[in-house]
This record gives sequence, C-alpha cells and structure tokens, in this order.
Amino acid sequence: MPRPLPTLRRRAAATAAVAAFAVLALQAPAFAQGDAYPSKPITIVVGSVAGGSNDVFARAIGKRLSDSLGQPVVIDNKPAGGGVIANATVARAPADGYTLVVLSSTFTTGAAIRTNLNYDAVKDFKPVAMLAKGPLLVTVNKDSPYKTIQELVAGAKAHPGKLNYGTSGAGSINHFATELFAGAAGIRMTHVPYKGMGPATTDLLGGQIDVLVASAPSILAQVRGGKARALAVTTAARSPVAPELASLEESGYKGSALDLWWGVLAPAGTPQAVVDKLNAEINKHIQSSEMLAFFIKEGAEPAPMKPDEFARFISTEIERWKGVAKAADIRPE
Repeated sequence: MPRPLPTLRRRAAATAAVAAFAVLALQAPAFAQGDAYPSKPITIVVGSVAGGSNDVFARAIGKRLSDSLGQPVVIDNKPAGGGVIANATVARAPADGYTLVVLSSTFTTGAAIRTNLNYDAVKDFKPVAMLAKGPLLVTVNKDSPYKTIQELVAGAKAHPGKLNYGTSGAGSINHFATELFAGAAGIRMTHVPYKGMGPATTDLLGGQIDVLVASAPSILAQVRGGKARALAVTTAARSPVAPELASLEESGYKGSALDLWWGVLAPAGTPQAVVDKLNAEINKHIQSSEMLAFFIKEGAEPAPMKPDEFARFISTEIERWKGVAKAADIRPE
C-alpha cells in the first residue's frame, strides 16, 4: 500500500496545482480575445494631413488589414500639434485594439526633447509593428558648387556657420539627422527651421538655403527631375530607394547613420494576443511583393519586427536622440 505524502509535500502539490490552474485561467481570455478580434471597425489615427507619408502608409496597410481581418479600417486624420494630438488621443483610448496610430521617427525625436507631452512615449503605448524604413537624402540646390559630400564638408569646414540648412522644424527628424551628420563630419552650419517640409524644399530649390536633409518622399522627385542634387543617404549602407547614392557612413562619417521609419502603436494595456495577431497580419502584408513595390515607390522598404523588438527599438531611439539633443543643443520651438 503506497505511503501518504507528508503534509508539506501535499501542500506543495496542492499549491502547484492551484498555480497551474490560475495560469490557464489567465491565458484562456487572452486566447479568446485574439480569436474573437476584431468584431467591429478599427480606427487608425494619423497625426498629419491626407497625402503625407504617415497617411499614405496608414491607408495602404489599413486597406489590407480590412481585407484580411474582415472589418472596416477607418483613417482618422488629426494633423494639429505636429502629431502630438493624434498620439495623445490613442494613448487615452480604450486598450482593446480598436484604436491605433501610425506615426514616424519624429515620435521619438519629439519625446527626446519635449517635456510637455500629454503622454509618456514609452509607458502609454504598446508597439505593434514597424511598417517601413527609408533614407533621408542630403541635398543641395542644383546650382550649388558642391557636387560631392566631401566637397560640402570641405566648404563647411572652410566657412564655419556660413552654410545654412533647412528643416521642417526644431526637433524634427531632419533637424536631428543634420546635426548628427554635422557632428560626425566635424562641421558647423546654421539652422533655419520651417513649418513643414514644403516651404523648406521650396527654399532649397530657390537657393535661399544651402542644404536640406529630407526624406525620399519629400525630395526624390526634385532630384530625379534635376531641380536638386543629392549627395548621400543617411542609412548605414546604400538604400534600394536610391542605390546610386553612397551612404554617409560609407563616405567616412561614422556615427551618422539614421533610418526614417514608420510604425503602428496601440494604447498600453492592449491584450498581447490582439497585438500579436495585428503584428502577424501586418508583417505578412508588408512583405508581399505588392507592398514591396509600393514602399520602394514611396521611398522606403519593408521593415518587419516583432512587438517586443519594436518596443526596444523605440526606447533605444529616444535615448539616442536625448544624447544628440544635448550635444547639439537641440531644443523644442
């Protein structure tokens, strides 16, 4: 006849059984949520006007999610506040996977220098998926005397502060990218902030500014049309968006590598099963041949990531930009 378990062993076995049951009880709703999601329309909030890259990418992925998930995906443009209002709207939304935001690199540069945001860029969001990444182009006017990146650096070194560069505003990704390049090259240029890339591009083409580090969607058409001259890309290696251009790193300016990126975030607390389902769907779509061609046309390339990888990336980016801001004295407007 088997001997009874000692009291302590019986208690330990009972405790383990209760713990295992609790884990299963907690997991069951998560799987149920993932299986049932979505059961109603999804809203993607965009902090820019229709036609901007955030909006274009949100509509492209929204259409494909609607087709594969079987629910309408509505794009809600909230362009005021440089994306801050859109971000805050999503941070305060119910954490159920039905309100998302598509945003870009400026989310992290803004978080690095602004202390008056109505949200915490790390704690108030659940990263879902990165959509794409792409280069910024270092450009000059078509009549500029600088025909290579080395000539531009030499000119800036010969005349510290004389050359000026435009950005879409203080603290923008263009601002950070230019200062990152300037620090790596050991040069100093004068910052001219604009209210958006439109007027900055206009002034580059008109010769009012000397340098503009701009996204491919903003400037590549003017480069291809001969209205501006591109000298390099900011990515670590050459980009398929403009393979003829050397990267700043390749040209010898170490530490200047930067990717412009776009991604999808949800409110903090969104069930992991829902996030994982969205991530799987988005990664599937962005890696299709159709979306690859779409992204290249728009000046980007697919950049699939798992949610935890994307979360680490965002946190690392914010810390990196804090360091750049301190070194270059970048402050919000």
